[in-house]
Amino acid sequence: MNFSYLDVIIVILYLGGVTAYGIIKGGKQKSARDYFVSDKAIPWWAVCFAIVATETSALTFISVPGVAYVGNLNFLQIAIGYILGRIVVSWFLLPKYYEGELLTAYAYLGKRFGAKTKNFASSVFMVTRVFADGVRLYATAIPLALILKGWNVFPASPDWQIYSYSIIIIAIITLAYTYLGGVRAVIWTDVIQMFIYIGGGILAIYVLNDKLQTGYSEIISTLNAQGKLNFFDFSFDFTKPYTLIASVLGGGFLSMASHGTDQLIVQRLLTTNSLKASQKALITSGFIVFFQFALFLFIGSLLFIFFNAQQMKADEVFPKFIISYMPSGISGIIIAGLLAAAMSTLSGSISALSSTLVEDIYKPYWGKNKSEAQLLGTSKLIAFIWCGILILSAFLFMNSSQSVVVLGLSIASFTYGGLLGTFLLGVFFKRVTQIPAMIGFACGITGMIFIIYFTKIAWTWYTITGVAITLAAASLVMLFSKSENKTE
Repeated sequence: MNFSYLDVIIVILYLGGVTAYGIIKGGKQKSARDYFVSDKAIPWWAVCFAIVATETSALTFISVPGVAYVGNLNFLQIAIGYILGRIVVSWFLLPKYYEGELLTAYAYLGKRFGAKTKNFASSVFMVTRVFADGVRLYATAIPLALILKGWNVFPASPDWQIYSYSIIIIAIITLAYTYLGGVRAVIWTDVIQMFIYIGGGILAIYVLNDKLQTGYSEIISTLNAQGKLNFFDFSFDFTKPYTLIASVLGGGFLSMASHGTDQLIVQRLLTTNSLKASQKALITSGFIVFFQFALFLFIGSLLFIFFNAQQMKADEVFPKFIISYMPSGISGIIIAGLLAAAMSTLSGSISALSSTLVEDIYKPYWGKNKSEAQLLGTSKLIAFIWCGILILSAFLFMNSSQSVVVLGLSIASFTYGGLLGTFLLGVFFKRVTQIPAMIGFACGITGMIFIIYFTKIAWTWYTITGVAITLAAASLVMLFSKSENKTE
């Protein structure tokens, strides 16, 4: 193992530094609104970087290089869909969130359909986010657990205990600045962390190139001969996730759902001072994500040459290289980058879950007569509780054999279709009322459970399929209700 004392010091300094920075930058909050949307005072470029850092997580850092290692560059096609999806959200959904003082995405559904739809959507989001980010938290534990095992920190402990310790360490450190600093701390630490993990990726390419001791022309030639640089896949097969049509359509609808209906991202967009600033932040983030996907896929391609196509679990390829082959000092910086990616998503998740529960569920029913100080105290307590729930969720995925990036995106796909479909009903189907919308939403989710478990359709088709089921079910309910009214 090549992880030295210097690397350990760098990681510890990073963890301490980012926690202190988040607490200082977060300042003192005056109200729950300030705690969750920072009184709409965050510049668009900071929100843009925070969006990228939040959606990146450890999945991109760990799993995307593994995708290229076992495959090629087809995964990058999804990023084209991501850009297109963001453009649709910017023009059709974001304006709805700026009509009035909305603090969550689901408050729009409450205005459009009624409280029941809002509560249902909020509940679905919270359940989905807990499991999806449990995967992300577990993914971060992989390299940290390898370090703890390599250093024999817990000599008598089995692997599952070491992974558990890793999960808890990361969660507690992240909770510290999220609990004390609110969304301001989350966003400004995200900005720093994005540059740390992208810098770590660039350093990895530099070290790999040095160790391979060959020119880039020879590297490209070797990769091309192995089919590792194939980008577009023009085939049409519903069981293949990375065909061009599946990637662009699937990536587009997935991005519309994740960036237009998921409070994890919408909360950040609501911290800017105008609709135009939010639109600029969201669309720009799509191009940055395309660049970073390309960066980490290229790392995976170089690792394929470095390890001489050795058979390995995809999610362990990049962590193994970082810990075993990186020079002292650089290894610590890259592990800090990995932790940065993970902590940015985890902190955002804690804040988004807390804002949804407080603003959509607690405040309308039990917090009407509470003072701002009481609501702020409740918000912080709920953030603490959500962190504990996310830790328990991460424990569930420790024995999973599936790639964590696919696992994380697949979990979200159970509900993203129904969620996005309901928002589209609200925006484009003016005559649809609450009951048809809720039935459509429920059909979208139950339909996806059947499709995911009983068909071989690729995960990139999940969201668009869920949207189609939701729209069709709601339309049928409206059609039959009109027929009954005419008969009467």
